[in-house]
Amino acid sequence: MENIVLLILCFSLGIFFRRIEKFPVNAHVSLNAFIIYVSLPATVLYYIHGLTLNPELIFLALMPWIIFILAFPFFLAAARIFSFNRSTTGALILTAGFGNTSFVGLPMIEAFFGKEFLGYGIVADQPGSFLALSTLGIMAAVRFSTGNISPGQMTKRIVLFPPFVAIGAALLLFSVPYPDWANTILLRLSDTLAPLALLSVGLQIRFRAIKGRVPPLLLGLFFKMVLAPAVIFILYSMIPGIKRDLFHISIFEAAMAPMITAGIVAADHDLDPELSALMLGIGIPFSFLTLPVWYWFLLL
Repeated sequence: MENIVLLILCFSLGIFFRRIEKFPVNAHVSLNAFIIYVSLPATVLYYIHGLTLNPELIFLALMPWIIFILAFPFFLAAARIFSFNRSTTGALILTAGFGNTSFVGLPMIEAFFGKEFLGYGIVADQPGSFLALSTLGIMAAVRFSTGNISPGQMTKRIVLFPPFVAIGAALLLFSVPYPDWANTILLRLSDTLAPLALLSVGLQIRFRAIKGRVPPLLLGLFFKMVLAPAVIFILYSMIPGIKRDLFHISIFEAAMAPMITAGIVAADHDLDPELSALMLGIGIPFSFLTLPVWYWFLLL
């Protein structure tokens, strides 16, 4: 519960500091840079290193990849129908294509299913959401922010993306035990991710911008919090012998609000930053209402 309170507090502080103009206008740019270059790599290095995988968890890890792959054609089609520009389309693909499987997902799993199932959330988040964002996500961000780009340039952007570098380092060090001081430092740096990210979102959000972005905002939230988990529910219902708890948590994680880090990446690539902030700022508190509905539905 305290994690949820922390998220709400940091988001509210961001809005408050923006309104009283105590932070520089572009303070979020510096916060985003720290998140991408420090907080995210530390998170990956800490959590992937201690991850234990077994074959049946592949469905949890695949879930975020499936949702992102579905988001791409869905929002490209929506862009043609509603005449969304390139920046808005890219922002929707990133923010609706990735769920908040960690900073909202983990506390929600603990609250609804119990602490013993947090390992499921880590699998959905690390080899799932974070790895997909560091590869397919950064590829989409670059494509929609710069237009045509050569395969070599695209590869360079992905390989040099700090969280992707951290994933490679974590895998290389997988069997090497970290000293206690390294674990402590990585954990403390990792702990900065959620509060700084929500503070950044709060500094960027402009609620008056909702008026001009109702269609993409509603479509993005509908895809992320209703359509995507419904598709995963149908697909995973067809898997013979899938464990009940694994099935339930896969759907529950699929129904999470937009991923904070994906919103930061979208804003960092100048993909409709106001819409990206709205997707997070509206989606996260709204998920506190929709997630219990999904939980009750799964218990039927």
